[in-house]
Amino acid sequence: MDFLQVFLTDYWQLFVESYRNYANWLIDQIMFRSEPWYYNYFWMLNTVSLLFILLEAWKPWREGQPVLRKDFWLDFFYMYFNFFLFALLIYEAGANVVVAFFQDIQHQLGFDLIAVVDVHGWPVWLQLVVFFILRDFIQWLVHVLLHRVPFLWNFHKVHHSVKEMGFAAHLRFHWMENIVYGTLQYLPLAFIGFDLNHAFVVFLITTFIGHWNHANFTTNIGFLKYIFNNPEMHIWHHAKHLPPDRKYGVNFGLSLSIWDYIFRTNYIPHNGRDIELGFPGDEDFPQDFVRQNIYGLVPRKKEEEQDKRDAE
Repeated sequence: MDFLQVFLTDYWQLFVESYRNYANWLIDQIMFRSEPWYYNYFWMLNTVSLLFILLEAWKPWREGQPVLRKDFWLDFFYMYFNFFLFALLIYEAGANVVVAFFQDIQHQLGFDLIAVVDVHGWPVWLQLVVFFILRDFIQWLVHVLLHRVPFLWNFHKVHHSVKEMGFAAHLRFHWMENIVYGTLQYLPLAFIGFDLNHAFVVFLITTFIGHWNHANFTTNIGFLKYIFNNPEMHIWHHAKHLPPDRKYGVNFGLSLSIWDYIFRTNYIPHNGRDIELGFPGDEDFPQDFVRQNIYGLVPRKKEEEQDKRDAE
């Protein structure tokens, strides 16, 4: 009993400390007190977002779509909620406790799965490239699961409820996706001892690419379209209507498009600039933040019937 009490007390202390540390980190980010100063994800996100507001205003792909498109402010709030507020409320502290618990179990069993491959001797640039590619491939696999598993698809519908595409749609997603992606990424990435002190560079690059492939802005990147996800490709991922043989979705790449070409989930039948976005039945989908974020947690008869029809 004493062991259990000490066990739980340690986790509670870690939970409280993690909560406090993240709150202090976020305040330091907002107040320009990050160390080093340029590792400031809060203002980097704001700067990249401002850049894409200007790009969408300067050279829109869909010229009739306003810069402040449908649900722009809803998506803007999602950006801050999913990247900062959700982590502050519970995710960061909860994730730290789960990781500590996993490591303690390994210790009790007498083995260590962490850092099976030690890359600390590699050049930093090589670590970042491998981390970027491996992380993106894992995220591609998770994204496929979000479309193929009905329980997960109900959460992912939030992202596909976008009716007019713009850069901020990149960050409209259900808070459960933070948990799903974080959980399924942890073990594979933990096997490799990456120096995450430099991971900020990868986060910056993936944020830029994610904003771009959702943006109402396009450039001709030539053969690079087979490597990097882009607006012309990603618009089809959000298409409301797809052929029956593509009912689970297409173009699942987050930053890299190459996985879709390798596994033949690529699909660009023609210029999709003006196609209808969404998913079948989205006319009944909640339009506000609160109801979207409790969607999928409570079974609904209508959604269950739609899922059965989709599976047939």
